[in-house]
Amino acid sequence: MEEEKKNVAEEVKAEVAPAPAPVEIKVSEMNEEEAKLEKADAKYTATNIQVLEGLEAVRKRPGMYIGTTSSAGLHHLVWEIVDNSIDEALAGYCTEVDVTINPGNTITVIDNGRGIPVDTVAKSGLSGVETVYTILHAGGKFGEGGGYKVSGGLHGVGASVVNALSEWCEVTVRKDGGIYFIRFENGGHPVGHLTRIGDFSDGTNGTSVTFKPDPTIFLDTTEYNYEIIRDRMRQVAYLNRGIKISVHDIRSENKEEQKHESFCYKGGIKEYVLFINHNKTKLYDEVIYCEGTAPITLASGNTAHVYAEIAMQHDDGYASNIYSFCNNVHTHEGGMHETGFRDAMRRVINSYAREYKFLKADEDDLTYEDITEGLTCVISIKHPNPQFEGQTKTKLGNSEVRKIVSGIVGEQLNRFFLENPKLARTIMEKIVMAANARMAARKAREDVRRKGALELTTLPGKLADCSSKDPTVCELYIVEGNSAGGSAKNGRNRETQAILPLRGKILNVEKAQAKRIFANAEIGNMITAIGGGIDPEFDISKIRYHKVVIMTDADVDGSHIRILLLTFFYRFMRPLIEQGYIYIAQPPLYKVEYHGKQYYAYNDEQLETIKTKLNLKAGFSFQRYKGLGEMDAEQLWETTMDPANRKMLRVTLEDAIKAEQIFTDLMGDNVEPRKEFIHENAKFVKNLDI
Repeated sequence: MEEEKKNVAEEVKAEVAPAPAPVEIKVSEMNEEEAKLEKADAKYTATNIQVLEGLEAVRKRPGMYIGTTSSAGLHHLVWEIVDNSIDEALAGYCTEVDVTINPGNTITVIDNGRGIPVDTVAKSGLSGVETVYTILHAGGKFGEGGGYKVSGGLHGVGASVVNALSEWCEVTVRKDGGIYFIRFENGGHPVGHLTRIGDFSDGTNGTSVTFKPDPTIFLDTTEYNYEIIRDRMRQVAYLNRGIKISVHDIRSENKEEQKHESFCYKGGIKEYVLFINHNKTKLYDEVIYCEGTAPITLASGNTAHVYAEIAMQHDDGYASNIYSFCNNVHTHEGGMHETGFRDAMRRVINSYAREYKFLKADEDDLTYEDITEGLTCVISIKHPNPQFEGQTKTKLGNSEVRKIVSGIVGEQLNRFFLENPKLARTIMEKIVMAANARMAARKAREDVRRKGALELTTLPGKLADCSSKDPTVCELYIVEGNSAGGSAKNGRNRETQAILPLRGKILNVEKAQAKRIFANAEIGNMITAIGGGIDPEFDISKIRYHKVVIMTDADVDGSHIRILLLTFFYRFMRPLIEQGYIYIAQPPLYKVEYHGKQYYAYNDEQLETIKTKLNLKAGFSFQRYKGLGEMDAEQLWETTMDPANRKMLRVTLEDAIKAEQIFTDLMGDNVEPRKEFIHENAKFVKNLDI
């Protein structure tokens, strides 16, 4: 798809300062192998069966093991090796992990754990190191006799996958007084066997892994992003209190440009909640914390233990932010630990509200949405045998966890309220206010619906809909201004492209109460056109378009409108972003006419490239577009809407916590974080029109 080409990533950097940080571009083009399979002859015999030896399967279908070969997959290699070190820490044998980005974009991960076993594995006939790095599903994390009580790596494929997808990989193990080394090349093939290369006597066991990603696998980029690695390592440090994780970027020869940061949090997830809320107006300074351990019976009949900890704090905002983890894996889709938390919160809060007269006898129970309005909560459990399910395998399915978390939170939160009556009153007043606002919003929603703005059977008059009813091929362009909307309507593909013009800037939903939001005409038009409703009843299966394209001018006002729309989608239709249905159109900034031909440039660099290639010095027509309205229907189609030529950015959520912070900083009431963001990012602003 043209809209997802590789050079798009560079164009993101040219966005004006308010562009949201959680936006990341993913390239999802069908590779040649898949295309051949799709067009293959219908005959299917034994000759079609392939048996892939060793690590060939990983190199043949890397996406099956790391999700993607784009930037996200590249960084996933780091997570796999770090997870092995963290598993050592969870087992109680590792206190420090070092991650270094070296010159040439190689990665080194060093820990002070026990060291990978170096003796011979009977089943493979190879050393433990060679077995782990060359055989899929080999490791110490299987069964009750494994080397780990809890593990984020479930399938024993992490180390071998990293090796398979690397141009080369080197492993050094310090264990029992000996230093051992092995090198792998060309997709995981060992260069000789594990060799003892030295001795040590200071008792510092551990493992060091250095690898270079294979550029024939990672075609988009092999360049590591320091901020992505740093943020992930900081999160891991929060989730595992007391473990020191250091991150280094030594790619520059200039030592002043090298980066070094270390993370170690004795408060663990309590400090994590404070970090997430650092730019919010908190209702109270304390972080409410619950923790506990509960026994479970394994399939063998043996007993193991589940550890759960929960930290939470309210702010004065309206958004609910619940983040859950199991064995350091972010469970984006929730699961039984979140369900247990929900059960306990409803039970404790409603009981307290009735006993202390925050609710009258004839009033309905407070809802979970009331209770969690303005609540930031981190739920982290460690489980010896987690069962992940869901579309992305990030939903925890262990049913016993629901009761465990519910019991821990229920008992300890109730005790906290009894011991802290003043703080409990502050929380209850916030929750009751949220309930009143919910009822007022419901009335406003019903009023708006009666007027037709939310009535799903009546499409807004401003919408120029497409003729196709197949949402998988339909696109909705949300266009800034009636002038551009008119050009888009005239230039579009009427079968698959619908146009919804916006009049001015929509409401900033980060600051507005629900009553105002539902009464806003422009927001009502979008809700109706998209067709899936609005949070908390949003149903993605009912949406009418699988591409919702934000098309605004390439100036400051256009960027502001874009982030207002993204804020609305993030707060009220988040599944659209999570499933990759939101796009940002990329209209050109310049048009060059030379010898009867037209050339379009999307930034200053492209304009200079065109000038150089055409050797332009004099005698050519040059136009800078100040807005979409300056383009006629034909120009808008061929530059911005034609699937054969257009460039579009797909908006995705790689890190929900970082996204939450960015939207709060940019669109919230607190001015200082916005000033800081502009100060830090002003250098990236290009083509600024004021």
